[in-house]
Amino acid sequence: MSYEIDDLPLQTLLPAIGRAEDQLARLDELVRRSPVGNGFIERGHFFDSAASMWVAGELVHMEDLVLHDAHMNVRAPTHELTIAHQILRVRRRIAGGKADWAMSNAGMAFLTGYADQVPEDQPEQETAPSDERSDFGSPDDDDAFAKELASFDAALNQSQQLLDRISNGQKKKDREAIVVGELMIRDPEWDEEDRLTQWKRVLQQTDEVPATLASAVLWDAWDVLEPVQRQHWLGAQLVSANLRARGKVNSHLFGFNVGLKVVPRERRRSSNRTTRIEAFLDAMSASAEAGMKEIARLTQAREQMARRLKGRRSSSSLPAAIDLALSRPLVSASTIAKAAKVTQRGALNLVAEIGLREITGRGRYRAWGIL
Repeated sequence: MSYEIDDLPLQTLLPAIGRAEDQLARLDELVRRSPVGNGFIERGHFFDSAASMWVAGELVHMEDLVLHDAHMNVRAPTHELTIAHQILRVRRRIAGGKADWAMSNAGMAFLTGYADQVPEDQPEQETAPSDERSDFGSPDDDDAFAKELASFDAALNQSQQLLDRISNGQKKKDREAIVVGELMIRDPEWDEEDRLTQWKRVLQQTDEVPATLASAVLWDAWDVLEPVQRQHWLGAQLVSANLRARGKVNSHLFGFNVGLKVVPRERRRSSNRTTRIEAFLDAMSASAEAGMKEIARLTQAREQMARRLKGRRSSSSLPAAIDLALSRPLVSASTIAKAAKVTQRGALNLVAEIGLREITGRGRYRAWGIL
């Protein structure tokens, strides 16, 4: 299987390219200048992760994803939730590294599982942005239970890396020697390395193409070639990383899966490549427009909540609760209590003070958010 770039019908695609270029530029500048830019970026990771699963035909509740990320599950995580959290972690890792790291050979090998070790410019353990640590605490907290959990996470991370290295080494030694259990989830004739090589060739061929059109072609090529059997969702994140590497969106890791949700499946899965590429360009415009609306909404909510800080003591827990609410799609009493270092009763008082809306409609395991 191969993917050839023929002459693209620019006359047909130019209107969609122009809209996407304009919307992306406006969003990039708005995120860079907005006081809620950091909160928007962190929320965007959650929204794009859930939207990626939706586009793939799986439903993941945002509440479950937020609580799972905070290690506060109210139920056993499902397979879909685990994948969504993996997407979330990958987005944070790409966003936390250099702009061109994910598109480099080392970065791509690491993300696809073909690297024997973590690249030097990338931390061995997953690190979240600074606001992530301030929201949910860090392993250095005085809380002994948090330290114990951190040690477990470190041990699990090291074990996973060891298993990945053994698995990759086995595949390199003998591609045909596949254990019985792997036959259930892998096609033995699926040559991932060759497909990845072909996709990288398309990446090189689009170097001189405008960033938005190049991203659309790369997305379509990934969808056609399907280089990685068990991580098809990774293509969307690599395409977003390419936008950042080329300097089109410098402020954050753009997420276009939110826009793909509003594009009819008939267009996304059309047999005509021009229709698919145009659909992706429209999805980029839709994602950027949704992002600008989200920033406007967060800015208004921040101004309203900031008024409640007047006359407060410098040691008040209210600012921590406000920062958490701005950086998460939803919050619970437990997450607020952990971020603000108060009791759950105190967290409920903070929720009432900043005026968050209850969005679950339940009597137990309630969650609040900015509506």
